[in-house]
Amino acid sequence: MRDLPYSGFGLSRSVTLFRAHRKEPVDPAGFYSLIAADSVRQLRRYTTLSGQLVLDVGGGPGYFRSAFLDAGARYYWVEPDVSEMEAGGLDVPGRIRGSALELPFRSDSIDLCYSSNVLEHVPDPWRMCSELVRVTRPGGLIFLSYTNWLSPWGGHETAPWHYLGGDRAADRFEKRQGRPPKNRFGQTLFPVSVAGTLAWARQRSDVVVVDAMPRYLPDWAKVVLRVPGAREVVTWNLAMLLRKV
Repeated sequence: MRDLPYSGFGLSRSVTLFRAHRKEPVDPAGFYSLIAADSVRQLRRYTTLSGQLVLDVGGGPGYFRSAFLDAGARYYWVEPDVSEMEAGGLDVPGRIRGSALELPFRSDSIDLCYSSNVLEHVPDPWRMCSELVRVTRPGGLIFLSYTNWLSPWGGHETAPWHYLGGDRAADRFEKRQGRPPKNRFGQTLFPVSVAGTLAWARQRSDVVVVDAMPRYLPDWAKVVLRVPGAREVVTWNLAMLLRKV
């Protein structure tokens, strides 16, 4: 597993992750391998990964595979985009083509359902969330993380102009770059709020919220989730850990 250049969950970690995020367009493998190792470290605060069946929903080329396997987990990942899958090589075990809106797994079959930065890219986020719950076994965990729309990076490559509207931001990007953005508002990028996801989780009778946090911020920043409005901007990326009951 990749060695992390920080200890604890404080400011040093946040600075390292944000610096790496700036390099993601030119070094996606380096960025995502760091995020994968950090994710395993986060999850170990709540569970033992060794021997656990992990399903990574929207796993792309499989950047997270090595980190979970090194932690002793049995790792599978679902990805709908063939080009993303091919980027990780053709002969990689554990790879399944499928949609997050209709996961090709039996109900109650997964120990840990993991999804990183996928929810904002599906047209029906609550259906995806319900699918994560469906395939997770009772007592199993669900780690769900996504970039919320009103965060500084909510518009992805069109940010911060998404604050003026998703379509306007996309049109501006295309005029300036001569090509459409990869993440097109209303097609492959959708506005998901912090409040909406917290409300969805809390109204479910089959899951309990174990923890919720701004994923890339220090532990002490969790308090912002108690502040409506501010949490939509400051959180940047919401991470929730749920347990299925």
